[in-house]
Amino acid sequence: MTIIGFVRHGVTAWNKEGRVQGNSNIPLDEEGIATAEKLARRLAAEEWDIIFTSPMTRARQTADILATELHIEVVEDHRLRERSGGLIEGTTEQERQQKWGLKWRELDLQSETAESVVARGMEFVKEQIKRNSNQRILVVSHGSFLKRIIMALMGDQKYAITIDNTSLTVIDVETKSCALLNDTSHLVGGLDGNPI
Repeated sequence: MTIIGFVRHGVTAWNKEGRVQGNSNIPLDEEGIATAEKLARRLAAEEWDIIFTSPMTRARQTADILATELHIEVVEDHRLRERSGGLIEGTTEQERQQKWGLKWRELDLQSETAESVVARGMEFVKEQIKRNSNQRILVVSHGSFLKRIIMALMGDQKYAITIDNTSLTVIDVETKSCALLNDTSHLVGGLDGNPI
């Protein structure tokens, strides 16, 4: 069986400000680095074979932190990048409403379509089932991307949830069984990984 552990990158300043990041290359902030380190310590107790990551800075930083702890290879794959936000990248909800009105979501603001995101994400997953059969694969990517791919894989609206920063979702992609969904139990303790 092929297992994929989907990980959302650590938090950034733009996450905290509520800004759409999309394809903007925003680095992790101090908290994002610390929570990625906590996730790495958690994953070190498990067996993982390889990490695939989005080439975006925030995802690559997260993947590198995991790889250092797990002693495994990181491979960038452009199909794992975040959904392009088009004209809304870098803006907050308040700024979008001021610029385009309350119904800004109904406008064509040049964002990548959900269908395009799912198509490239599912292409990646199907390729990994063939190339890395019977492996345990970590995939470090982005909230909007992961939400759509997890829902497409599972084929059920109950999986259409917000994916938290440095959360872990574990799916057997061949049997389509979800062992963990948006799990952040590793964040419960202090920054050193120990309970507060």
